[in-house]
Amino acid sequence: MIAHPMRCARSAGVALLATALLGGCTSFSSDGGMDAVSGMTSQALKADVVALRGDDDIAAAEAKVAALLRRPLTADAAVQIALLNNRDLQAAYDELGIAEAARLRASLPAAPRFSLSRLAGGGGFEIEAQVVGNILSLATLPARANIASDRFRQAQLRAAEATLRTGFEARRAFAEAVAARQLVGFLTQVQSSAEAAVELSKRLGESGSMTKLDQARNKVFHAETMARLATARQRATASRERLVRVLGLSGHDLGFALPANLPAVPERAIDAKQIEVEAIRRRADLQIARLEVIALGKSYGLTKVTRVLNLLEVSGTYKRTKDAAGEKTIERGIGVEFEIPLFDFGETSVREAEATYAQAVNRLSAKAVNVASEAREAHAQYRAAADVARRYQRDVLPLRKTITDETLLRYNAMQIDVFALLVESRERIAATIAAIEAQRDFWLADTNLKSAVLGGHGGSSATTTPSTASASAEPAGH
Repeated sequence: MIAHPMRCARSAGVALLATALLGGCTSFSSDGGMDAVSGMTSQALKADVVALRGDDDIAAAEAKVAALLRRPLTADAAVQIALLNNRDLQAAYDELGIAEAARLRASLPAAPRFSLSRLAGGGGFEIEAQVVGNILSLATLPARANIASDRFRQAQLRAAEATLRTGFEARRAFAEAVAARQLVGFLTQVQSSAEAAVELSKRLGESGSMTKLDQARNKVFHAETMARLATARQRATASRERLVRVLGLSGHDLGFALPANLPAVPERAIDAKQIEVEAIRRRADLQIARLEVIALGKSYGLTKVTRVLNLLEVSGTYKRTKDAAGEKTIERGIGVEFEIPLFDFGETSVREAEATYAQAVNRLSAKAVNVASEAREAHAQYRAAADVARRYQRDVLPLRKTITDETLLRYNAMQIDVFALLVESRERIAATIAAIEAQRDFWLADTNLKSAVLGGHGGSSATTTPSTASASAEPAGH
């Protein structure tokens, strides 16, 4: 029955043919949009970017993660594990698949509507079949498909931004976890020395060679060291758990090993000449904002075109009637339905589209200013952190060692008392802790600088406040 109206209603038949032809021109991409995401992020993160879309992908990822965890973790290995194992990131890749489906749907014409009805009574019956197609949607299909492609490109950029954010957060968490472990190792050594000093002072006190005041000073130094070590261990546990979360680890994978120390600070700093230009050119969120302006501009043009006529449907109708006497009647025809906004003639839609476009332009301009400023600020923090870390390694720690050695010689020669020795020990502990934190802050600043240029902002600041362990290591007033 439905075949008859398709033959008789030529306009509806043309619409259906156009639907079939256009439907064959667009299909899902073989990579699901991930090639573009990988191209924007894999080199910057020094890691493979993979969407786990099947059992084979998941098995390969698990094998690679297991191999990386068998060795002490590095910053690059942490990033790779996060990109393979972080399920929030994989959910962002699923969003990309949803966006591609939306792009494909938007590139197809509106589906025709079919209806079939049968009425019976009085000894006769009536059958009516109808097929309806939206001609205006076919006319505007190229423009809508173009806009949908821009939206899909935005989705790719959002997936790239999520990839960068996850990778950079893995680097930050790695630096914090290793620095915390390094601090625990140093304070453990200090604790051993403090315990030996307390034991020695106890024996000297029993023999009458050390006063109660000096014994008390040794004991309080040991107690302070124990308190700092307990705080450092808690921070090490917390930072390790943050790293676990960003890497997406659980179960037997939690036993991974961290290196004893962070990498040394490089001698040469990153050049600032192209930082601002590179940020304006490459920042993912700025590219998303640019595409938003382009897509809204095209939507604004489409709104202006369809402001007066925004619905035009053509229908082919087939009607068959049989009366009580058995006489058959067949009717065929074509119907047209359209919608005209009589009350505002499309002015509200145009004004809304115009304001939305202007809003996107202003937001893009503001974001460009902010991106340039963030890049300059991140580079300034990077240079400052590098200078501080190098100064501790090159000047402060060697001088502190010299002072400690000379102070110990004078104490052994009984030229100074135990109080002066303990003051120097406290100051050296504080300097060493500050050096470890300065080294950590440099690697955080290095990551934040790359994030400011490429995208994926949202991590911790490179400029961190002194930890409780550092603050409590300052010499107490006397």
